[in-house]
Amino acid sequence: MEVIFIKDLKNQGKKGEIKTVKDGYGENFLIKNGYAILKNDQNMKKLKSEQAKKAKENEENKKNAEEIKKQLDKITIEFKVKTGVGDRVFGSISLKQIKEELNKKNISIDKKMIEITNPIASLGFHNVNINLYPGVIAKLKVHVIK
Repeated sequence: MEVIFIKDLKNQGKKGEIKTVKDGYGENFLIKNGYAILKNDQNMKKLKSEQAKKAKENEENKKNAEEIKKQLDKITIEFKVKTGVGDRVFGSISLKQIKEELNKKNISIDKKMIEITNPIASLGFHNVNINLYPGVIAKLKVHVIK
């Protein structure tokens, strides 16, 4: 029996995947519990339309991420910080601070997208990567001044 998975099932199959399973397992577990549906012409058409819709949505999301990347690559955000002896910075610039500065410039991104490799704890320019979409990474310049 061939089934189309409609939910992810650990070690069995992922959503949209077509697999051949034993009749009893397919009917009594997968279909009964809503993990899969029987593979037939009607369900295949439904699956293909869902995959086409998802591909179109992914393409649109990538296009939006590319536009945001162009904006972020041009921007430099500045932070004024207190310094001690020898221009040592107290503390460091956090993800939250970067997110708030971007919100002030009408660019809303999730804090989880911001990637700081080294703590921003010194004066000068620093580069911050922002993962907008798989394969679309913007480089934001952060300028720390006293």
